[in-house]
Amino acid sequence: MLYAGIAWSADGYDVEVINDEGTRVSVPTHWGAERVPELTAWLGAPGPTSAPPRAVVVESTNGLVDGLFTAAGLPVYRADPWVLPERPDFGSVPALALAERARTDLASLSPLTAEGGGQTGRDDDYHGGIRRSTAHEAELTRAGRWFRHGPRDRREIALTFDDGPDPVFTGQVLDILARYGVHATFFCVGLHVNALPDEVRRIVDAGHGLGNHTWSHPFLPDLSPRQFRLQLERTDEAFDRAVGRVPVVFRPPYGARTPETLGELLSGGPALALWDVDSWDWARPGPEEIARTVLDHAGPGSLILMHDGGGDRRQSVAALPAVIEGLLEQDLRFVAADALMGGAAAKNAGAPPAL
Repeated sequence: MLYAGIAWSADGYDVEVINDEGTRVSVPTHWGAERVPELTAWLGAPGPTSAPPRAVVVESTNGLVDGLFTAAGLPVYRADPWVLPERPDFGSVPALALAERARTDLASLSPLTAEGGGQTGRDDDYHGGIRRSTAHEAELTRAGRWFRHGPRDRREIALTFDDGPDPVFTGQVLDILARYGVHATFFCVGLHVNALPDEVRRIVDAGHGLGNHTWSHPFLPDLSPRQFRLQLERTDEAFDRAVGRVPVVFRPPYGARTPETLGELLSGGPALALWDVDSWDWARPGPEEIARTVLDHAGPGSLILMHDGGGDRRQSVAALPAVIEGLLEQDLRFVAADALMGGAAAKNAGAPPAL
């Protein structure tokens, strides 16, 4: 049996593959974020023992590759902090440590599914963090820096895409948006902004908005305040290198938050943009179901969540024309997320958090 560990760093992914004896079966490899499709194919190809790995292991601070891996039929497992060595403030534990954990104690790892995504099995931590964050959310709302949607009395919506830029799907999304002449907001991850600056420039040149979506798409309850701050700062630095400016909006991966991470935003920084319409495209239910979900729930002021990266987004791309056409038929105008939120801030200053 083979066991593969996937670690993230400032410039991509390190991969180690070992066998049942703990011996490396290939030279450790490094893959830039723009090569994740190639990495996926490489992991799924017959290895030295004529079989793909029994387990491909990522840690909970790496939420960018599991979607492609599971879509390719690879057995993906998540390693949580309590089963791993201490990791650095920026980066994951070494790939060899992840592979070794799978070899010696696979039962301590969590198998991931397309439906559950990277937070599969962490529902208690997810909802607990949200419950504990109520006071911080109220404070950010009073400051006009926390939103689920915009004003309901304006026929404006924000179409948003998470987890890009992607070397395959972002360009396809941009082509469709250009065909209809509508604008969207792309909440990008720093690792991919760093690897694909030309895609970010194309987003900006087409008049679309940008948002910070952290560097490696981590599960925020597992980050210290310093680790969270570095995720935001390094992503802003990548945006600045690519397009000479940084986003004014931030979206937490999975919508997760804790008082500790929100506390880092209270003293300043981007506004926090969640969503009120989840397309569920990340679960790949089919293009028709994705479009139906959006059109059944969207209305004036909606912040709509879709994805252009972080997985196999063919269904998202296929659903997008029907989504756009259906929203246009409702006489809704597409605006950037920060513009939609600016209207909400002006209207709802001092209001409690939206539910």
